[in-house]
Amino acid sequence: MATTGLGFIGRTTLIIIVLLGLSGCATLRQFGPSVQVASVTPGQYIALKRGDILTTGKLSSATMETLRVAGLDEGVCAKPGLPCIEAMEGSIVVREEDKRSSLAELWLQYAMTLPAPKREYSASGRAKTAVTELDAEFQPRLDAWMQVARQAYAYLFFTERTANQRGFEDRQTQVRDYYNLAVQEASVQLYNAYATGRVRNDASHFQLGRWTFVLAPADEASPLDTRTPTELVPAASLSFTGTLRSVHRRDGFGAELVAVMDDSHASIAPAAAGSPTAPALRSWSEMPSPSMSVLLRFSGKNLWEVLHDDSPELEIHDPYQVSEVTLHGQQVPLAANFTAGYALWLARSNFSHQSLRSLFGGKGGIDTPHLYMMQPYDPNRRVLLMIHGLASSPEAWVNVANELMRDDEIRRDFQVWQFYYPTNMPIAMSHDAMRHTLAEVFQHFDPGAKAQASHDMVLVGHSMGGVIARLMVSSSGDHLVDTLLATAQMTPAQRELLRTKGAPVLTFVPEPEVSRVVFIATPHRGTDVAGTRLGRWIGRLVRLPLTVLEDVTTLANDGQIDRNDGKHGYQMNSIQNLDKDDPFVRAVADLQMSPKVRYHSIIARAKAEGPLEKTDDGLVPYWSSHLPRADSEKVIVSGHSVQEATPAIVELRRILHEDMQAHGRGSN
Repeated sequence: MATTGLGFIGRTTLIIIVLLGLSGCATLRQFGPSVQVASVTPGQYIALKRGDILTTGKLSSATMETLRVAGLDEGVCAKPGLPCIEAMEGSIVVREEDKRSSLAELWLQYAMTLPAPKREYSASGRAKTAVTELDAEFQPRLDAWMQVARQAYAYLFFTERTANQRGFEDRQTQVRDYYNLAVQEASVQLYNAYATGRVRNDASHFQLGRWTFVLAPADEASPLDTRTPTELVPAASLSFTGTLRSVHRRDGFGAELVAVMDDSHASIAPAAAGSPTAPALRSWSEMPSPSMSVLLRFSGKNLWEVLHDDSPELEIHDPYQVSEVTLHGQQVPLAANFTAGYALWLARSNFSHQSLRSLFGGKGGIDTPHLYMMQPYDPNRRVLLMIHGLASSPEAWVNVANELMRDDEIRRDFQVWQFYYPTNMPIAMSHDAMRHTLAEVFQHFDPGAKAQASHDMVLVGHSMGGVIARLMVSSSGDHLVDTLLATAQMTPAQRELLRTKGAPVLTFVPEPEVSRVVFIATPHRGTDVAGTRLGRWIGRLVRLPLTVLEDVTTLANDGQIDRNDGKHGYQMNSIQNLDKDDPFVRAVADLQMSPKVRYHSIIARAKAEGPLEKTDDGLVPYWSSHLPRADSEKVIVSGHSVQEATPAIVELRRILHEDMQAHGRGSN
């Protein structure tokens, strides 16, 4: 039978064609969902959102999306490099905000492919070899890092939205990190070039290739350290282990760096009195490795001008002094690392070996006291002075100082100083040396005693350091001299020395700068341990520094110095001074502290069981640490090194806040 119109096959073909037309450009193999979905875990979702070239080694999802929108994800941008960067710069289909953030990451990806000089550090954090770069490699690396900084800066401050409007976006955090890393790398390269004489510079301009760095004026309240660094270390390149419990940072804008200075105590003071030519070594020094925060500020009234600024302003800030900066009308926090410089100094100091060698008079110890300032001197911050104990050093305070400086209010009100002294010296001489050192420091910085730093000092003394702290706030009159002459078993030569040279050391009044003291595990009335057979044996091993022997050791019949001072007369060393039966420590316990000074006790007991009055911390008994009229007393279950225990640091923090409130400076 004949058929009319389309046959079955023709009608079927027509239907398929219509369906294909309705589905756009679909093909037969694309039947089914054009968009597919798969489940991801919360962790995978966060990683997808926040992963970028720094954290995963791959471009972020935001940059990849921008490349796709611009049609650059394949072809020219299949590999990282300048062609991809140039193509993105020329794109007209993406908004400026996305373009600048993507270019910052693309420049970063390119910078990371360029060969970099190796930074090798020993276990102490000291550079093993000098950092050198070939000129052929230097300029491309510097250009790449500067482009990262400039593109990131443009995104943050010169695109459609302000930084505040993007405040909670992950992308802004990523780009801020690109800027901080770029400033870090550019700063280190600039320093290395300057150190090797490859920078043309005058008083405030440093020219390196196409870039001119203009040094910004110092902060009014924080003048730049005039010392020249021997090394510039990125804080992010350092990882600390050992006793340090935490790293204290402040997230924000800028590169976190450590400027390593010469720490050989070679800073020279004016010539000593009566010696017109011979200079004297200072008995104090500022932090040998201060932390700093560095910014590059690009100038311009609009985006185009910023992207063509090859003369950025280089700002160097003391993070203790400056917490935020104003950039193009916006207040932004200044990035800071408060731990890196302090920890790097301790890692390189070798204090742990020095302290024991000093106690026993061995080679490699110290024989003169030294005061360390943990930051450049600040006239507007009060002094928190820490004094370590027997066979110890500034390392004893590593977590105390670090965790106290984590507290914003304490950091704003106090600057930490630490007194380092040879603990084989008699306590009276260590105390006298500290008084003279403080007098020298205040005379140098504030001879008129007008600055806040010269008033209301807080002393914190651990163990024997607490005994020294007590002497600082006590009045002696003739009590110490008379008691020693009456009760100590001395040779005639020792008695003569005590009358002629000892009297000035043992006669003092309270230091007027001090208003509060915290005693930690302090043997005010001595210890049982020092008087035991073991204590006496160790005491005989202690040898006084040669600088002290000439003044206080036993004199033999021929008038010559007898270095073996333990054989005759009164043993004049620190361990003997800590014996509960020693005439010196018994006399000190009777001294009256200044009524103007508030004082507190932090006491350790090794075991929680038993009557408090019969406990001890393994070295110091409670009856020796307890002061009946203390403003507060905190007893902690701990060994003798209780200053490092978290409850002790919490208590010390409470005391400092109480002190700030008393001076109208704290808020809680």
